[in-house]
Amino acid sequence: MIRVLLSVLLFATSTAVRAQTIEIPRWFTESFLDLRDDVRDAAKDGKRLMLYFGQEGCPYCKALMETNFTQPKIVAKTRAHFVAEALDIWGDREVTGFDGRRMSEKDFARSMRVQFTPTLLFFDEKGAIVARLNGYYPPHRFEAALEYVGGKMEGKESFADYMSKHQREAASAALHDEPFFMRPPYDLRRGTKPLAVIFETPYCSGCDELHREGFRRAEVRAQLQKFDVARFSLSDPAEVVTPTGAKMRAADWARELEIAYTPSIVFFDRGKEVFRIDSYLRPFHLAGSFDYVASRAYASEPSFQRFLRGRRERLRARGESADLWK
Repeated sequence: MIRVLLSVLLFATSTAVRAQTIEIPRWFTESFLDLRDDVRDAAKDGKRLMLYFGQEGCPYCKALMETNFTQPKIVAKTRAHFVAEALDIWGDREVTGFDGRRMSEKDFARSMRVQFTPTLLFFDEKGAIVARLNGYYPPHRFEAALEYVGGKMEGKESFADYMSKHQREAASAALHDEPFFMRPPYDLRRGTKPLAVIFETPYCSGCDELHREGFRRAEVRAQLQKFDVARFSLSDPAEVVTPTGAKMRAADWARELEIAYTPSIVFFDRGKEVFRIDSYLRPFHLAGSFDYVASRAYASEPSFQRFLRGRRERLRARGESADLWK
């Protein structure tokens, strides 16, 4: 009996340790989650509200907490300009939204169309969203986003324009080419396959990694065959006929789509945008994103995270690798 009890205790302890893989910084605020009060209280201190949406077992959330929020400059800027609060996209705590409606964390995350973790929403003093980070932003880009919102730059220029000027880092000065990229003329109405449109810039280390690693993976290449794939730079003067039939320069289309991060991938199916990636993704999630659209799972499963859970379970059941980070 003692051995049984000891085994149960050890199992429970090890399970609890595994569940506590992501630690929220102690300087994050615990509140009653009435967002109307939280915005007002932050404004009284000259700050703005930052909501973090995460989940256990998310390697990108872990990177945000252990990489970004361990850098003194980022921590100092965040604490100086924001009241930070954490929400669980599967949580049951009650949240009171800006319209006074009460709902669970998971329902609130759904209402805010949270598809990636982490997602960060930055609010102004009236409860309007100033900037939205869908997924993980590496430190140099995350710091630029903090400066934009903390400096109240939204009245001077768009978030997309600001980020395009303030996220330079050591990287390739030239765009990478791929044999599966569409060639001009760019009439994006054509084809029976779904369409993936990739937006990149020179001096973009994330773009370098996408080509060096993401596009080299067998699981990603298998998904790419199911798509027409077009690639443009954010300043590309190429003439494009968009999936809706509009004629314009690629640079103007990127601005119209509010592309604020590179690389971004915008997915279209039957002429309509159905999904987009505008954050840092490792190959498992990259392949999963293409699969989400190619299988048209987006039409029946609005939660990308639920789709990924199911996909990971299916891969493991077949004995295939499903490592979220590698």
